[in-house]
Amino acid sequence: MRKAGVLSILFIVVLLAVAVIAEAQQAEKVFRIGYLGSSGSDPPQAFRQGLRDLGYVEGKNIIFEYRTSGGKSARYSDLAAELVRLRVDVIVGEGAGAIRAAKNASATTPIVIAQMNDPIVLGVVASLAHPGGNITGIANLSPELSGKRLELLKEVIPKVYRVAVLAYRGAAMQTSIKATEAAAQSLRLQLQLLEVKAPDEIESAFDAAIKHRADALVQIQASVLEPYQQRIIDLAAKNRLPAMYNRGDDVEIGGLMSYGADQVDRYRRVAAIVDKILKGRKPADLPVEQPTKFEFVINLKTARQIGLTIPPNVLARAADKVIK
Repeated sequence: MRKAGVLSILFIVVLLAVAVIAEAQQAEKVFRIGYLGSSGSDPPQAFRQGLRDLGYVEGKNIIFEYRTSGGKSARYSDLAAELVRLRVDVIVGEGAGAIRAAKNASATTPIVIAQMNDPIVLGVVASLAHPGGNITGIANLSPELSGKRLELLKEVIPKVYRVAVLAYRGAAMQTSIKATEAAAQSLRLQLQLLEVKAPDEIESAFDAAIKHRADALVQIQASVLEPYQQRIIDLAAKNRLPAMYNRGDDVEIGGLMSYGADQVDRYRRVAAIVDKILKGRKPADLPVEQPTKFEFVINLKTARQIGLTIPPNVLARAADKVIK
């Protein structure tokens, strides 16, 4: 009996020791997060802050492996393959090119969508509610917001009629283009579609808009064009062309106005999804989310530069998102 008691005590001690060791190993775990983007040198600050708020400290329990295509979509495949070889715990991707490349590189590494239009249409997930496979994240509502952007543009410029639409030439943009065309028809606006494939086509697109005597411009933004966004904004200002963008960041750097998902909220939610995956949840079990917070941003300095007066009722709608 004494021997059995001693063995029982030893068994319990061993179990406790194993539990303590396992907990210590988990506490010392350093997660490696791959981030696949098109521009910049680091993941977005809001994403990093979101992870910090969840208890992650860079260099202590997380390490970023950031890779950028520099606007060259052909590079995504090699970059995604490199992240998989590094055995990252999760890949966060911006844009259809990045997500597709990550999907092709691995069927097991968890992939989180930070920015992407139409993940169902493009065959990335089975459905938003049940994505299946190894991909989840946050999908854009850009097509659904196309009408709202044109409505706001018409409120700012009541006499607007001819609107140039600048878009990347690719399958991922087609749903947004069609939604914009449908909204324009209901608002009785004439659209001029300007599709570009490479950065050297941007200036000629603006030349075509001016030749067509466009009253304003709407950009259907794509991550592959992000490295050239400042050039696009500068060309709009140079040609005194009122322009509507998707993101408040573009208004911060000189764009006239934007309407779209709140980017800070988006990236913090992306961080929360990454946290769930690092804690053991499977992407297949996490529904693809959609933006829930939106922002209307106006840059009054840019408005003055192009000789445009923003109506008071429109300014009131922008409220705390007016840049002076």
